[in-house]
Amino acid sequence: MAVLAASASASEAPVATAPAIAASVDLAITGLRSEKGNILVCLSTDPDYFPDCTKDKKARKLKIPATNAESIKIAGVKPGTYAVALIHDENANGKMDLRLFLPREGFGFSRNPKIGMGPPKFKSAQFTLGADDVHYAVRMKYIL
Repeated sequence: MAVLAASASASEAPVATAPAIAASVDLAITGLRSEKGNILVCLSTDPDYFPDCTKDKKARKLKIPATNAESIKIAGVKPGTYAVALIHDENANGKMDLRLFLPREGFGFSRNPKIGMGPPKFKSAQFTLGADDVHYAVRMKYIL
């Protein structure tokens, strides 16, 4: 009777993998003028789609009821360079409403950049996320 010996070659040996590194982006929202509607959150790595990330397929998008928006946690975010844009969608229609090219609803950004003519650039709102969680206070702003 023949005995077959099983041996694992190096290519068949189990491969040890490092645990996936992910952290959280925690946002403390201040300055909401009402608890109506939703807060639309966009976490993006692509300057070409910032701050309007509706066409950014890789962005993390959240819709949070304004009544629960004092603190927002985006969990499981891989290390990288990001920026966050927020819209206070008061009428819950899923978009920023404009009047004569001015926002009728509130908005905010990571790092609270100064707002001039038009939205801020990605670079002014960007932050780097590593293995540790990051915490930002975001002040909502209203023009109309």
